Amino acid sequence: MRFFLWLLALMALAIGVAVTARFNPGNVVLFYPPHRIDLSLNLFVVLMLALFALLYLVIGALRSTMQMPGRVAAYRLRKRERDGNKGLRDALKALFEGRFGHAEKAALRAAELPENAGVAALIGARAAHRMRQNHRRDNWLAQTAGDNTLKTARLMTMTELLVDDHQPEAALEAVRELNASGTRHIHALQWSLKAQQQAKNWPEVLRLVRSLDKHKALHPALSARLRELAYDDLLSDKSHDAESVQRVWSTIPNSDRLKPYVACRAAAAMNARGLHDAARVVAEEALAANWDDRVVRAYREAAAPAGTPALLAQIEHCERWIQERPTDAELALTLGSLCLKQKLWGKAQRYLEQALSDAEDPRMVRESHLKLAQMHEALQQPEEAASHYRQCALATIL
Repeated sequence: MRFFLWLLALMALAIGVAVTARFNPGNVVLFYPPHRIDLSLNLFVVLMLALFALLYLVIGALRSTMQMPGRVAAYRLRKRERDGNKGLRDALKALFEGRFGHAEKAALRAAELPENAGVAALIGARAAHRMRQNHRRDNWLAQTAGDNTLKTARLMTMTELLVDDHQPEAALEAVRELNASGTRHIHALQWSLKAQQQAKNWPEVLRLVRSLDKHKALHPALSARLRELAYDDLLSDKSHDAESVQRVWSTIPNSDRLKPYVACRAAAAMNARGLHDAARVVAEEALAANWDDRVVRAYREAAAPAGTPALLAQIEHCERWIQERPTDAELALTLGSLCLKQKLWGKAQRYLEQALSDAEDPRMVRESHLKLAQMHEALQQPEEAASHYRQCALATIL
C-alpha cells in the first residue's frame, strides 16, 4: 500500500512540474563579453540541478577516497576483534570439552586481540598444564605478569596448577602474594589448605580447616579426616618430649579433645613418654563423651602401678562401665588386664575369659590368651599357661 502511495505522489509531482514548466515564459541571459548566451528558465534549472548532482557525486567520491584508509583500518580492526573473540570462545569450549591441544591453539588466536590477551593466556596455561607441558604453562603465565587487572586471576591459577603439580612451596608463595594484595576468599583458602597439606604444615592446616568450617566450605567427612591427619602428625612426632606433648595438647580446642581419634593419639603419645596420669585423664574424659575401643585400649596402656589408688580407681571405672556394656570385649580385656596387674586373680580370669569369648578381632584373641597365660604362670599353673601360650601362637599365625 505504501508503494502505491509513493508512486501516486511521484506521478502528481511529475505532472505538476511538467505543467509549470510548459507555462513558464522566463529566460536566463548569460553575458561574457563579447559573448551572450540565452537560455530558457526551465533549461537553466535543469542544468543547475545536473551541476549540483555532478558536484555532489564528485565531492562524495573524493570524500570516500580520503576516508578509504580509515575504513580499511576499521574493517581490519573489526575482523581482528571478531577473530579474537571467536578464538576466545573456541578456547573456552575446547578447554571444557577436555580438548586441551585445541584449546591452546585457539588461545593463541584469541591472544592476538590485546583485550583478550590476558584471559587467553590463563586459558592457554591451564590447557598446557593439563598436557603436562610445564614450560609452555609457565610462558603463558609470564605473559600476564604485568597486567594488574588479572593479578588475582593469575595468582589463583598459579596456586591451583602448582598444587596439582605437587609444588607446595611455589604454590604457598603465590598464596602469600595473594594474601598481601588483600584477597582472602573461600576458593583461595581451599587451595591454600591443599598446599599446606602437601607441605605437611599441619598447624596451618588446622587453622585453615577451622576457618573453612565456619563458612561451611568443607564437607564434614573431609574436615574430620584432615583434623585426624593433622592431630596424628602433631601428636605422633617422635621428636617431642613430655613437655612438648603437653604443650601441643594445650593448643587443641576442648571440642576436639573429646573426639576419639584425637584422644587415643594423645593418650598414646603421653603413655610413650611416661605421662600415664595425664593419659588416663584424657581417656576418661573422651570415653565419657564418646565411647570408642581405641580410647579404651589407650586407657588400658595407661594403667597405674600395682597397689596404687590410681589403679584401683581405674578398676572401679571399668567395673562401672562394664555394667553398661556387658558384651564389650575391649572393655572386658582392659578390666581383666587391670585386675591381673592388681593380682585380683579371680576377677582377672573371669573378665579375660569373657573378652576371649566375645572377641572378634584376632589381636584381642592373642592378647587375651597372652594375659591368661601370664596369670596362670604367676599362679604356678604351667600346663594352663602353656596351653594359652600355644593358643596365642596359633592366633598369631592365623
